[in-house]
Amino acid sequence: MTPLSEKKLFLFDIDGTIAVGDTLLPGSRELLSYIRSVGGAAYYITNNSTKSGADYVRRFRDVFRLETTEDLFITSGYMTLRFLQRHYPTQTIFVMGTASFVSELKKQGLHVTETCQEDIACAVAAYDSELTYQKLVEICRVFSTLEVPFYATNPDLCCPFDFGFIPDCGSICQMITASTGKTPLYLGKPSREIVDLCLERSGFSPSQTLVVGDRLYTDIACGINGEVDTCLVYTGEATPQEAADTPYPPSCAFESVRELLDACRGIRS
Repeated sequence: MTPLSEKKLFLFDIDGTIAVGDTLLPGSRELLSYIRSVGGAAYYITNNSTKSGADYVRRFRDVFRLETTEDLFITSGYMTLRFLQRHYPTQTIFVMGTASFVSELKKQGLHVTETCQEDIACAVAAYDSELTYQKLVEICRVFSTLEVPFYATNPDLCCPFDFGFIPDCGSICQMITASTGKTPLYLGKPSREIVDLCLERSGFSPSQTLVVGDRLYTDIACGINGEVDTCLVYTGEATPQEAADTPYPPSCAFESVRELLDACRGIRS
């Protein structure tokens, strides 16, 4: 592993890593300030598809009092959009997701429907905080009556919340799989394409890069797939016990981003 003092490009998960809900976790602001002071860059790689990059810019400014730009946010929704633009630029796409996610796909020129119809070329499920039973019925209708590919934004089973956890896209997809036998191809983390995109945009090298997250099978796996170092923080889903027995071992692990900051500065606790 490259020494933490030499890291310049930090790829942060958001929920459970630097923030929980509307609360910025202790040390996050200071770590971001440190990154700027050493001439580095912070990108935010999140599997939360309910918000666009522009939504996150507003949230960081209004809630966290942090100034950012849209290009720094690489969401699973954005990666899904890129995939659909490449592979289904003119076909009809069934989408189950939030109104914001559906609107963003339409705004980018994709032909999206939320009802089952014969000309559907594929179906996409996203983390849907506006999920209804009727939406589940409709996507099950698609897979029961049409032979089309199944894509999903992210495999996360749960999303950190202020009281604990709530179901995420992976859990929603498990309901669909249990009902229809169809399993999705996930397009967000842990795809290495996310790391590659951040490297391309930032100009930093893989050895200068660190993926920081709270989840082993998405955040840490994403860094491993992208062939960069990884850091696990225990402020979200993963526990030290899980980190000791996982196919996705992190390069390093800390109780929080504050401890990561101390390590980057060479301060031993």
